[in-house]
Amino acid sequence: MARLYDEPGSPSLSVSTAHFCFRPLCAIALSLGLVAAAAASAAAQVLKPYKDDLFSYGKVLEQSDNGDYRVVDYQELRDINGRDEIPERRVKRAFVSLGVKGEQANETLDVGGRPLDVTRVGPDRGAAFSVIFIHGRGGDRRLGANDFSFGGNFNRLKNLAVANGGVYYAPSVRSFDTAGAADVAGLVKLAAERSGGRPVVLACASMGSFICWGVARDAGAVAALGGMMIMGGVADPDFTKSAAFKARLPMFFSHGSTDSVYPAESQKALYDALKGQGYPTRFVLFKTGSHGTPVRMTDWRDALNWIGSR
Repeated sequence: MARLYDEPGSPSLSVSTAHFCFRPLCAIALSLGLVAAAAASAAAQVLKPYKDDLFSYGKVLEQSDNGDYRVVDYQELRDINGRDEIPERRVKRAFVSLGVKGEQANETLDVGGRPLDVTRVGPDRGAAFSVIFIHGRGGDRRLGANDFSFGGNFNRLKNLAVANGGVYYAPSVRSFDTAGAADVAGLVKLAAERSGGRPVVLACASMGSFICWGVARDAGAVAALGGMMIMGGVADPDFTKSAAFKARLPMFFSHGSTDSVYPAESQKALYDALKGQGYPTRFVLFKTGSHGTPVRMTDWRDALNWIGSR
């Protein structure tokens, strides 16, 4: 069984100058009358492939909503034991590229007058886009920076960010309450400021989803976001009252079908309610997957490209 909380640990690549055509940037381009240019760039400005043969979703067992709802085949013997050198601890070497460590740094940032420890991978200024990952209970920034745990999925995210001119932040969240959400909202705003207003994607796993739902109520942070990802998290029954809902912020969900911590049915119900209103949302369900499965198996390139196309 993939575990989410007990995987601490601690990346030279050529950098692409291409930018995502995220929702806020596309809106600016269109408002300036650059419709043709925006359309041309939207087709080209996607994350370049990186080890897609190892990390792309396997067999799709079921799909609907024009592919926005997908049930993906997951098998523990194949996707953990067959992928890891030491199951749940160390992925096989083929899944990681460690040159990205040269772009990695630990730093303490000032967010709203409070210090926040983060691991940053990529440039601290002028990034084409930013991705922030929020860990669950018992974790810290080391979890999201670990190259070998969770099937090498964080190493892939690092490489995708750096190779496409982006930056990845993995902060240590002190609490999963309003104070913790305020810290992360401050980081979202700082990341957007550092990048010159380019969009930020906030991804929250497990109990970290409380942070995402809190940030969704901060209009200033929402204005800086290009999208949000909830991975094996709790559902928010009041999301439709949030600033994120009003802004139609793209929402990506991934979940294990046998999650015993936060039932998949609750998150699927939220997805269905949003989709029924024509809201931009996508849901990937891993058949037989457990609580930690989405962190291991979510295809970062697919998710970020989907968000970038909204």
